[in-house]
Amino acid sequence: MFYFDPLYFVFLGPALLLSIWAQARVKLAYSKYSKVPSSTGMTGARIARAMLDSEGVQGVSIEMVPGKLSDHYDPSKKILRLSDGVYNGTSVAAAGIAAHEVGHAIQHARKYSPLVIRTAMVPLAQLGSNLSWILMLVGFLISVTELVWAGIILFGAAVLFSIVTLPVEFNASARAKEALPRLGLVAASDSRGVNAVLNAAAMTYVAAAATAVLQLVYFVLRANRN
Repeated sequence: MFYFDPLYFVFLGPALLLSIWAQARVKLAYSKYSKVPSSTGMTGARIARAMLDSEGVQGVSIEMVPGKLSDHYDPSKKILRLSDGVYNGTSVAAAGIAAHEVGHAIQHARKYSPLVIRTAMVPLAQLGSNLSWILMLVGFLISVTELVWAGIILFGAAVLFSIVTLPVEFNASARAKEALPRLGLVAASDSRGVNAVLNAAAMTYVAAAATAVLQLVYFVLRANRN
């Protein structure tokens, strides 16, 4: 049957291992550097506000949200949401994560092209993620090629979204790494920890994109084989 095809696990095995490694790396980096106090002693919320002010980004509010590593920027409401450990935290990890999320707010204010494209793709990507599996599964089960290819095309939109996400995340981290020491929000000695946390987080997006691409290749090969 479709969902027991050994070839699927051959394709997804390397991506799965990469994802496990990336997630473990994030947890280890965050666990380590959340215990290392920043030399400036500034909280993530203060760092975020200082970066926003230095870039002249107006109208962005900063809120604390529950959860661990639940930090994100909401462009639709212009709200920077930081988890408690980052909002009130004074660690190197908190500084890096807060600055990264501010990077997204700056991208939004500057109309950074990859972010604009990714935002426009959200509805189609959500549709592709939710509907593609149903179309492909039904198409394979009842041997209707048109349904299979319709699902593959929709899934391709979700894959493209994950690929476009990469420059958005890399650029946000680059902005954070450059701004923190330049603005004196962290000392030069803290940069190693900031880089470790942000680089580890970036690998999770690489792993997600790799998984999506390999899944798409498998579905195309399976459709052609059928």
